[in-house]
Amino acid sequence: MKRKSEQKMTFDKLGGSPVLKDLVARAELHRQAETQVLASLPPDLVPGTRFISCKEGELVLSAENAGKASQIRFRQHEIMEKVRGNELFRFVWKLKVKVAPPRFREKPRFEKTPLSKENARLLKEEAGHTKDKKLREVLEKLASHVRD
Repeated sequence: MKRKSEQKMTFDKLGGSPVLKDLVARAELHRQAETQVLASLPPDLVPGTRFISCKEGELVLSAENAGKASQIRFRQHEIMEKVRGNELFRFVWKLKVKVAPPRFREKPRFEKTPLSKENARLLKEEAGHTKDKKLREVLEKLASHVRD
């Protein structure tokens, strides 16, 4: 593994490369095009929609789910009319929508439901009938976690 100072020097060397500059310029152009296309979409369709490309008059967008893709297809004439108002997209004649679900979703946090008073009473009752001392202690401890 290289030291941080050596790594930094390597990245500095890449900064002067014409390939990297060309790549950064193309990424910036794509970002600007995406901004302009998303500005042409109806506000309710913007979240979850991305601009992919525009080649030979075919504008390609991606939507996060099939429902949103269908809404974009349904309103494609309205969208293409607005997009054609921009100089970059004046020759757009076809709109293609792909469904690309997000890679990662936030998992809902699991929340423990508190123990009801009735269940706590049943646990205490069961602990009273148990002969094993350790099991009785565990059941009584569980019964102490009652919802207030």
